[in-house]
Amino acid sequence: MGEGPGFLRTAYALAVSKLSTATKRLLLGRPFRSDKLGHTLLPKRIALPVFASDAMSSVAYAPEEIFLVLSVAGISAYAYTPWIGLAVAAVMAVVVASYRQNVHAYPSGGGDYEVATVNLGPTAGLTVGSALLVDYVLTVAVSISSAASNIGSAVPFVAQHKVLFAVAAIVLLTAINLRGIRESGAAFAIPTYAFIAGMALMLLWGFVQIYVFGDDLRAESSGFELEAEDSHLYGIAFAFLIARAFSSGCAALTGVEAISNGVPAFQKPKSRNAATTLLLLGSIAIVLLMGIIILAQKIGIVYAHSPAEQLIGAPAGYHQKTLIAQIAETVFGGFPIGFYFIAIVTALILVLAANTAFNGFPVLGSILAQDRYLPRQLHTRGDRLAFSNGILFLSGAAIAFVVLFGAEVTKLIQLYIVGVFVSFVLSQTGMIRHWTRHLKTENDPASRRRMQRSRVINSIGLAMTGAVLIIVLITKFAAGAWIAIVAMVAIFVVMKMIRKHYDSVARELEEQEWDGVLPSRTHSIVLVSKLHMPTMRALAYARATRPDTLEAITVNVDEPDTRALVRRWEKSDISVPLKVIESPYREITKPVLDYVRRVRKDSPRDVVTVFIPEYVVGHWWEQILHNQSALRLKSRLLFQPGVMVTSVPWQLNSSEKAKTLNIEYTAGASRRGYEPDDK
Repeated sequence: MGEGPGFLRTAYALAVSKLSTATKRLLLGRPFRSDKLGHTLLPKRIALPVFASDAMSSVAYAPEEIFLVLSVAGISAYAYTPWIGLAVAAVMAVVVASYRQNVHAYPSGGGDYEVATVNLGPTAGLTVGSALLVDYVLTVAVSISSAASNIGSAVPFVAQHKVLFAVAAIVLLTAINLRGIRESGAAFAIPTYAFIAGMALMLLWGFVQIYVFGDDLRAESSGFELEAEDSHLYGIAFAFLIARAFSSGCAALTGVEAISNGVPAFQKPKSRNAATTLLLLGSIAIVLLMGIIILAQKIGIVYAHSPAEQLIGAPAGYHQKTLIAQIAETVFGGFPIGFYFIAIVTALILVLAANTAFNGFPVLGSILAQDRYLPRQLHTRGDRLAFSNGILFLSGAAIAFVVLFGAEVTKLIQLYIVGVFVSFVLSQTGMIRHWTRHLKTENDPASRRRMQRSRVINSIGLAMTGAVLIIVLITKFAAGAWIAIVAMVAIFVVMKMIRKHYDSVARELEEQEWDGVLPSRTHSIVLVSKLHMPTMRALAYARATRPDTLEAITVNVDEPDTRALVRRWEKSDISVPLKVIESPYREITKPVLDYVRRVRKDSPRDVVTVFIPEYVVGHWWEQILHNQSALRLKSRLLFQPGVMVTSVPWQLNSSEKAKTLNIEYTAGASRRGYEPDDK
């Protein structure tokens, strides 16, 4: 028969080695106790870079996308950029104001999912959940791809290997986040604040030169002519172009919802700190967005959708730098350190912007898993009190999108923001119902006025986000948004199926009443391959269980070996009878299964217990040499009703080394109750 330590011991022997555990601790650090969770909560100064980096960093590509879309109609269309920027800023202000109501009303961290589920029902909540999961993945893909483009403006090697850079950046972010939320927040605080300071300095110095010193700042692309792809856009066609530019600019709103999902990560008072951080996020993002758009227009930047075809007057081999890079190069002319500083911090903030998703996705996944819509593994925290499985899942999905779309921001952004505006609309609808329901029972005049004011804010938010969603769907559906919608529908269906499975299992396990009737008899079977110490231990243990019937069986796969075993058995003082099962095709698993079924058929009320002697080994390669038939037998016997399977381990000398391994190094040891010995 197969010999091995059983499922848990086998997994332990395969998974644990000194090299892997040392590497894991080097990368992730020592595990945290569950009661240390409070020490990982974030103050506002750390929460801002953790949760707001996405919304703030979007100013690095949202204005660029506005110019890019308008370039189709030629340079004259750039005159609309400030107005489009103002429209985006207005929507952002309303959304921020609306979400400040959300974090006060629902501070548990469920965010839009909880708001929609409580007020609109499970289907609406699941729609929000699927939309946000897709949007978080795209947040990582778009942010990292944009970082690759910005770094590529200063480092040609990165421009030529954008996919490789993007994948490496996602892997690095994954490792940082697996170390825990507070450590990742501290690591991201300096680059985020450096980006804010750098952008503020660039915009301030640029406007001072133009409006105070009267300098005529001109970007490197200002002397180029732009050949419009379609210069005869009028009426509905031109309105469609403006709407498409507006929808692309609305990418600046992504990340606003992350704070409502991350309220539990804030220090107390959680709701107030989250609302304050949300206000800071919106204010900074709006200022930077409008500043970049206006300054880019003032210095005459020409940004083309297809530089090789549209730019007239550009030198041979011209590489179009990003919008931010061109502004920095112009504003800090003669001071290259300023240009490189902006390029570096912009790239860093874009990489770190993905961290918003790395914090939001795992938390949302945990909530959905708790509600049985996703696998339960996504609900538990890892050794560092981070939702490790959710982080790894997000990383894998984002890498797939980056590779599939070649890390091209223009392609990825067409899939972007559909999900977040779906959640915006359903969240605001849910909040309106929330305030309406509470107004029916609230009698205090001050509280009623506050609720009515909040309902008006959420109503305005619903109107504006609903209009933006319609515009996004109309202008981006054919350009790639349909892929995001298909992904949302697929996730929605999968989550429904998972919930159906969990509900079915729960009913099956709970609805049947235990009648308390014990089996009439127990029939124990010891599987034998050789007459050696593991077999003797299995026989002794089987006797100790005091079965009504005890027998040993062996499968005849080799006639001489079987005869030798029978002769030794008969000469020994073992009183347990040995039965030989014939196997003309030299199989082991099927003859044993057939024999167990016959025993069950002859005595349906008996419980059959199969004892399997197994080796405990200390090296992974030894596991390959042993235990294979045991694993196959156990996996098949588990599906037989009325059959119990018992592994009887026999420790080989090589297993002594495994005993010395500290159990704290196993995956998830801290959450299973094991603590380090050397604390």
